Amino acid sequence: MTSDPRITPFEHHSREYEAWFTAHETAWKAELAAVRALLPEDGRRLEVGVGSGRFAGPLGIRLGVEPAPAMAALARDRGIEVIDARGEQLPFGQASIDAVLMVTTICFLADVDAALAEIRRVLVPGGCVVIGFVDRESELGRAYERHKAENAFYREARFFSTEEVTEHLRRAGFADLEYRQALFQGLDVPEIEVRPGHGEGAFVVIRAQKP
Repeated sequence: MTSDPRITPFEHHSREYEAWFTAHETAWKAELAAVRALLPEDGRRLEVGVGSGRFAGPLGIRLGVEPAPAMAALARDRGIEVIDARGEQLPFGQASIDAVLMVTTICFLADVDAALAEIRRVLVPGGCVVIGFVDRESELGRAYERHKAENAFYREARFFSTEEVTEHLRRAGFADLEYRQALFQGLDVPEIEVRPGHGEGAFVVIRAQKP
């Protein structure tokens, strides 16, 4: 069992993690819709930080990497092949994956640039990475930042602005960035709306292509 403080909360509090999706089902469905708007439907797709499979399952992704055993077990129950690995060291050959998804995983990476370099390595030319995250500059993101010390999952997280994620992607050599956003009125307002761009919704999805 890992002792990494970014990962152990997901190992010890997997029930609480799952309960979030029940308590905020509409928000989860809005996030799913935003990801689905940019994620390719075909090809060999991988989720990095697959967690319990709450995104990979509904999106039809059948391959994931996840370092927290308790979360990986839940994802396997959802029919996903899960490999014990981290984003900074992906156990796949060069140009072997068509699309990579990360949802909130970027907040828990030890080295964002190393992970994006690995993702670029395993992607085929013309393949894409799709990253979903809560924008630190949104009202929800600022609330998460203020209260992160009180939250078992977010205590060790690093929240990013859309501009920061964009810069990391460009620095890693990705191009043709496209944006979608959701969650315009917080977690508890029953809305499933996705808009292009960013700056209004708390949840942002960016798709970027490997040239």
